Amino acid sequence: MQKDPSLNVFGDPLIPCSVAPMTGYFRDGHCNTCAQDSGSHTVCAVMTDEFLALSKYLGNDLSTPRPEFGFSGLNAGDQWCLCAARFLQAHEEGAAPKVQLAATHIKALEIVPLDILKQNAVTA
Repeated sequence: MQKDPSLNVFGDPLIPCSVAPMTGYFRDGHCNTCAQDSGSHTVCAVMTDEFLALSKYLGNDLSTPRPEFGFSGLNAGDQWCLCAARFLQAHEEGAAPKVQLAATHIKALEIVPLDILKQNAVTA
């Protein structure tokens, strides 16, 4: 699998999203992607209780530990490379998590407009 160039939504080098928990399609801590990543795991999202509840309701339970897959479950405040379409859906439902823009892959822009990502950006 060939990774797409590791650039963020600003065209700068992609910074890590999270190594604890380890995230990313490649489980390398970055929201890198490639042609085989059909879910486009490109948005570095900061989990909230509201988003985790919505995701579970929609059939993707990210909060329950799955030790058989080496997954400890996510909690509010954890950062995770989220599927761009799920982020957009959560935004439309009013439950979008916050976003680390410098750690969000430029390919996310093929699904989520930059202005929507900026509306949900983490502020310092």
